[in-house]
Amino acid sequence: MHAVGTVNIAIFTDTFLPKIDGIAVSVDHFCRLLADKGHKFTICCPKYSEGEEPDYGPAIQTYRFKNTSLPSYPDVKVVLPSQKKILKAVRDFNADIIHIQTPGLLGQYGVLASKMYGIPMVGTYHTLVSEQETYLSFYRLLKVDKLLDYFKADKKVKKRLEKLEKVEQIATGGLKKALIWKLTNKLYETCETIITPSEMIKQELLEHDVKKPIAVISNGMDFTLFRNGAVKEVPQRAPKLIHVGRISFEKNVEIVLRALALLKERFPGITLDVYGDGPALTSMKIEARHLGLLDDVTFHGFVSRETLPDVYPNYDLFLTASTMETQGLVVLEAMACGLPCVGVSAFALPELIQEGRNGFVVKPGHHIDMAERTERILKDPALYKAFSTQSLEIASEHNILECADRLEALYEKVIADYRSDRQKGPVYQPVHPGEEGGVIEQ
Repeated sequence: MHAVGTVNIAIFTDTFLPKIDGIAVSVDHFCRLLADKGHKFTICCPKYSEGEEPDYGPAIQTYRFKNTSLPSYPDVKVVLPSQKKILKAVRDFNADIIHIQTPGLLGQYGVLASKMYGIPMVGTYHTLVSEQETYLSFYRLLKVDKLLDYFKADKKVKKRLEKLEKVEQIATGGLKKALIWKLTNKLYETCETIITPSEMIKQELLEHDVKKPIAVISNGMDFTLFRNGAVKEVPQRAPKLIHVGRISFEKNVEIVLRALALLKERFPGITLDVYGDGPALTSMKIEARHLGLLDDVTFHGFVSRETLPDVYPNYDLFLTASTMETQGLVVLEAMACGLPCVGVSAFALPELIQEGRNGFVVKPGHHIDMAERTERILKDPALYKAFSTQSLEIASEHNILECADRLEALYEKVIADYRSDRQKGPVYQPVHPGEEGGVIEQ
């Protein structure tokens, strides 16, 4: 072990900055906060062709690896094999603990390093991979979905292509999900402790026979950024709705668009602004045109995280139809800005959007109910203000400083328990302990 209180943590993640998603943001926040407390990090992650490298000090070093993209989801990076490089990174860093953030190839390499060097390991279950099986379908791998976009105006062709997608889903969907659960369970069972960002995801893992200890640690909210949240009142103008997040198929943004089409009849001038980029963006723009919403929806594309604290307060209500949130960072952000929310009753969302307290949840795919609940909030000033107040209250329970303290304590406990069980330290000797920060590319 190093000096008392100092821990060397090796992070393995198949997604990281400058790409923006919930996992990347969570890893970045926790690494920065724990580095400020004297801990050191090596982050093994993909190399990206665009975007700026995070500005880290000497306590955080990133190892970048070449990769290729999944054909059906270009933003998913499949890291090219470099076992020697990864093992050297861990060995030279003199890691006390390994933390895998994803079940992809880099996560697998983390498991390999843990076994080879006798280093304890924890893993965070950020994403319900079983709910992303659509990207492994022949329908999307062969890019048939692109044909659906192209032929959207031709109702006969559109109907046939949609039928093809449904047939494949019925025939193989359950089998693929079962296989994905089996593979991810096998990976995470190698951890000393599994971390989930919400209680609901912990229960989901238990229902799928995960046996290892599970710790619930929220990804947290950075209140140094989102510090100006205030109770909001029902607007006296046309309502302004907002959706923020990755525009991917499992986020079901089309449900939000269909809800807006109904709300348009009840609130003249109502608008929806969508912030985010992703593989389903083109499809969503086509859907908006199909629904006659071109004048009512604005797709802003990618937006930097630094600007979001100034974006949310300009809106009145947050909508999401995502069915695979393990926590929902953008929902927390909206709540921290005082927005009432309407979402769906799937996985972790009901822990944040608490029915009748700060918003409503509806059954997945039910755009009519989503529109009705949104209308109910916007037409009741007292209810709107109460929901806004409670959004701020619930968000305050996820202060990232407290979450970082819990993660730090978990690291120290896992290391102590692991060494106590074996009555020895790591089975390797470092060659060049990683004292300097920076970027090392494959």
